[in-house]
Amino acid sequence: MTVSFSLELPTQRVEAVEEFVTADAIADIALAAEASGFHAVHVTDHPAPDAKWLDHGGHHALDPFVALAFAAATTTRIKLLTNVYIAAYRNPFLGAKSIQSLAVLSGGRLILGTAAGYLKPEFKALGVNFDNRGALLDEALDVLAKVLTGEDLAYDGTSFAARGVRLRPIPPSPPPVWVGGNSKAAVRRAVSRAQGWAPFNTFGYAAASRTAEISTIDELQLAIDWAKQYAAEIGRTAPLDICFSAGNLLDDSKSPDERHATIARLEQAGVTWLTIAPAGTDRAELIDRSRAFADEFITG
Repeated sequence: MTVSFSLELPTQRVEAVEEFVTADAIADIALAAEASGFHAVHVTDHPAPDAKWLDHGGHHALDPFVALAFAAATTTRIKLLTNVYIAAYRNPFLGAKSIQSLAVLSGGRLILGTAAGYLKPEFKALGVNFDNRGALLDEALDVLAKVLTGEDLAYDGTSFAARGVRLRPIPPSPPPVWVGGNSKAAVRRAVSRAQGWAPFNTFGYAAASRTAEISTIDELQLAIDWAKQYAAEIGRTAPLDICFSAGNLLDDSKSPDERHATIARLEQAGVTWLTIAPAGTDRAELIDRSRAFADEFITG
């Protein structure tokens, strides 16, 4: 397989904090992922999740940069993926400082997956205009790209004005940016200004996540074909990573043969990365299942 794989750090598992949401848990799972052959570990971003959303299938999350910093401190090679970071939740310079800090301290291992976001009550709790989220993401990407050059950045934003911000130290190289989401707007943003696109398997969750339905490989293929068409229209020639959150397409209910066939189809469609979230009643079981997955589909 030439597809790369990222393993979820299950920091949303707050029903079993000692097993999954401690420094030791992050270290153990990240180390196991690195040793098993996974190419990255990832976390998500929900600083102010809404109680109603949590009670209907939502989930908690640690701060993504703090969680990934703990993973970085105990590993040496594995990439660190935000899947995904909602840039609009934060002032762009505060976001850039977190991104710079993790990129520097990890030796350049950060991959910045980011998206416009969809959880309206979370935007409201954070005092951010939900309807302006796309423009705020663009603004954050503008600031990040410019401030990581090392030059002094003057920038007039929607709610701030900087006369000459300077960041030091500069990361070894700017982290690649992958834009998440299934909508045409997300695809256009990814193709026009990022190094990757991160669609996800909605499996009936499209309405809640305010994005386009992608619940089959055929639907994903159509979306990738559209992305390639758009890239040709705007003259993009650089390769585009495609990181797919496959969800139930690769869960343990499928046989190894079925999952091999699914991965092969996804690779043929153009997918370059897959995110994996093995089940496990405790940390040991989750690590065992992660190793078994790696043995079967990554190193085997």
